[in-house]
Amino acid sequence: MLFIGICGASGSGKSTLAESLQQRLGQRCFVLQQDAYYLDHPNLSFEERKLLNYDEPAIFDHDLLLHDIQTLMQGQPITQKSYDYSQHRRADKDTLIWPRDVMILEGIHCFHDDRLRNLMYLKLYMKVEPDICLLRRIQRDITERGRDIDGIALQYLSTVKPMYDRYIRNYINFADVIVAGGGRNARIVDILAGYVQDELSKRGDN
Repeated sequence: MLFIGICGASGSGKSTLAESLQQRLGQRCFVLQQDAYYLDHPNLSFEERKLLNYDEPAIFDHDLLLHDIQTLMQGQPITQKSYDYSQHRRADKDTLIWPRDVMILEGIHCFHDDRLRNLMYLKLYMKVEPDICLLRRIQRDITERGRDIDGIALQYLSTVKPMYDRYIRNYINFADVIVAGGGRNARIVDILAGYVQDELSKRGDN
């Protein structure tokens, strides 16, 4: 199995690139989102959960994510992890995810845990201007997550931007490939898909 990590700021195009690669590689590829592995906080009220810092590395269950990745790399299935953004709660499912030839993990801190990072065959970093990321984040949070502009602005100023400056922008130093301009770059998708297919052929995974 080839394990690919895609890291970058919120709104940088990680999901778009991951989905484009999955489409090009077909059934032999699947995508996991680090966002599905937020720690659950059932003992906190909804208002308390809203105030958590969802942009710091410690908000994720890194041990569970590592366990699931290792399980898949060993050829065994895992149960699907999921997250309900409207309630700020985990919403895991019983659906099984089976390993395939290529596994893609995308997330703002997927390069944070060196145990996980060391398992990656290819590390991609999305380099996009912060103001572009913010505009994309506003559109996504309003249309997909039911947020309002005041809440988005407060979160951006209090956690998103500080955590980007402290952590996320520095993950570029771990990257094998830097992807500029976002995930809608057909040429980079062609190049990456061709590279992965060539490696699979070398390994005999035709």
